[in-house]
Amino acid sequence: MSSWQSAEVQANGLRLHYTRTGGDKPPLVLAHGFSDDGLCWMPVAHALERDYDVIMVDARGHGQSQAVDQNYSDLDLGHDLAGVITALGLRQPAVLGHSMGAATALALAGAHPNVPGVILLEDPPARWIAQSAAGPADQAWQARMLDWITGLQTKTREELIAVQQAESPSWSEDELGPWADAKLRLSLTVLQRGVSPVIDWPTLVSGITCPALLITADPAQRAIVTEADAAVLQELIPQLRVAHIADAGHSIRRDQFDYYMQVVRDFLAAEYRAS
Repeated sequence: MSSWQSAEVQANGLRLHYTRTGGDKPPLVLAHGFSDDGLCWMPVAHALERDYDVIMVDARGHGQSQAVDQNYSDLDLGHDLAGVITALGLRQPAVLGHSMGAATALALAGAHPNVPGVILLEDPPARWIAQSAAGPADQAWQARMLDWITGLQTKTREELIAVQQAESPSWSEDELGPWADAKLRLSLTVLQRGVSPVIDWPTLVSGITCPALLITADPAQRAIVTEADAAVLQELIPQLRVAHIADAGHSIRRDQFDYYMQVVRDFLAAEYRAS
């Protein structure tokens, strides 16, 4: 990690931070989930930096990126990511997102179809389902998450690591420190912004033209996307591939890292042609 670059760009009117492994290699942009930040991708970046220039972006209000107090949606996060990609001069990078970051990748590819070369989606919230169209950024959800995060932020880093290790024993030690750091850095403004603007998700994702991969896991272990949800998304994005990883929950890569990395590597090798 000593040679990795930590820097900021102005994108979509915001100061956004990223960490980059560098090198003259095909670019791969990583978009983290809610309450994580870019450095939560470190195990993935270590695994892929030999073959890819990995760019780990902190979403607004997360990590070292600027926080905002006005309402915003996944579409705004997609515009943020497009702004980062443009500011860095990346040409059709691969974009891999988890959870909120996967919704960001969908919004990016729908609103800016010529920006990503391929997208990979790790257990996104199923926004494309009608009853989920408003997304999780409603006041009840924000109140629950605010209670959770404020509780976590009363603990020390070591206490957070111990709690998460007990709750998720399958996670490697390399996952725990970045997870704890992200929770302590998270700006509470991301949970104090009211109801997000509504997005017409079926129309938005129907505009996606690049190759796409949806990585799913087990709803019985608290993964989000069901088999039926995946089928609906495939109807909207005909070129979408689906890879199911068993014995994993919402944080698929953390629960089944080796299998996950093989799925990611295989898809990139088959579908990603960097410009």
